[in-house]
Amino acid sequence: MSDAKNQSDTASFGFQEVPREEKAGRVRAVFDSVAKNYDLMNDLMSAGLHRVWKDIAVNRLNPQPGETILDIAGGTGDIARRLKKKADAAAKRRGLAEGARIIVSDINAEMLEAGRRRGEDGLEWVEADAEQLPFEDKLADAYICAFGIRNMTNLDQVLRQAKRVLKPGGRFFCLEFSRLAIVGLEKAYDAYSFNVIPAIGEFVAKDRESYRYLVESIRRFPDQETFKGLITAAGFARAGYQNLTGGVAALHFGFVD
Repeated sequence: MSDAKNQSDTASFGFQEVPREEKAGRVRAVFDSVAKNYDLMNDLMSAGLHRVWKDIAVNRLNPQPGETILDIAGGTGDIARRLKKKADAAAKRRGLAEGARIIVSDINAEMLEAGRRRGEDGLEWVEADAEQLPFEDKLADAYICAFGIRNMTNLDQVLRQAKRVLKPGGRFFCLEFSRLAIVGLEKAYDAYSFNVIPAIGEFVAKDRESYRYLVESIRRFPDQETFKGLITAAGFARAGYQNLTGGVAALHFGFVD
């Protein structure tokens, strides 16, 4: 069997290569396990920085009253609640009754249920695969995916679906862990990632292996320039990115002409 054939038949699951058709199920099992403690673990693992990164992403997306916004791999609705709050504030300033329509979509029912338990807050919740979104063409004004795309199997298909569901003038944003842009910190960053984070996962969530996978998945995700190229190849215009905290995370973006 050729290398090309091997590559097409497998997908990365952390540092493992698994049959492509198995990856989604394995990822689902990880998030079934971590759903209850997901928001707490985000705070512990990032020392609260994920909140700053998400606020930056929401401010750049700039939700407006009357818009439809898709929060893909939205999990517990952390980004969606920020979007709604900002859109509602904009509506209030203009004397409007309603803000934006925010749809939280995730393949994992446990994550969505954890989000619903926090309160509906006017959000819509849809269990769906980002590679096969059940939404009509040109539905949304904006699409955002925060810390979810690296867990998906076929990035090209995910990006094509993102473009399909966006209106002309629509905006695509993707917040994801990325590659350090500060030389000399790699060893310290790796030591923290591969030792401290799984240990926190074991202590808080009683699940070391799921958090080891999440760390490994960061290392397997394309670097900033490579992912920018994938966004452009999917047909988005003016693709780019903003490094956050020295490249620990990056906010990628693109637009539909």
